[in-house]
Amino acid sequence: MTKPVSSGKLSPLASLIFFSRWLQLPLYLGLILAQCVYVFHFWVELIDLIGAAMGHEAALQHILDAVASGGIRPTKLTETTIMLVVLGLIDVVMISNLLIMVIIGGYETFVSRLGLDGHPDQPEWLSHVNASVLKVKLAMAIIGISSIHLLKTFINAANYDSKVVLAQTGIHVVFLLSALAIAHCDQIMTRTAQAGSKH
Repeated sequence: MTKPVSSGKLSPLASLIFFSRWLQLPLYLGLILAQCVYVFHFWVELIDLIGAAMGHEAALQHILDAVASGGIRPTKLTETTIMLVVLGLIDVVMISNLLIMVIIGGYETFVSRLGLDGHPDQPEWLSHVNASVLKVKLAMAIIGISSIHLLKTFINAANYDSKVVLAQTGIHVVFLLSALAIAHCDQIMTRTAQAGSKH
């Protein structure tokens, strides 16, 4: 099937509307700055965790304050405390992954091509990214982040009211159902497109 040939220049209004996609560029640059903040936060927490394990009192106090979550404050570095801090670090990494997907996938889908075809470091998922694929991947990333938060809550359940635990569980279930609904809709759209291309 041959690609349709452009009939000529765009009208001024069409050019303006098409050019307006570049208004999203500052948003993606802002997300890159947010990514820098997450990287800084990750290293602060990691350095404090290492310092606490080596016996530095200030780092230990910071770690214990961080895992208290408004409830019972631990008095020493325990396996549970370390696990909560590590889960917090994993949470930062997963949110960072989500940011990367939004920045790269969103820019590639809605603003302009990055020209990464054939690049050795091109992400595997970017080779077939579109709005539908991006939605599903973002939904799965959000479920992963929600799972980490829920696991942290279960590990530290003594510091939470039962209503909070039930609410977080309910929100996680809603995320799961939403992701299933998005994936199902995407599957229906794909089948419809394939059926239409055969006719």
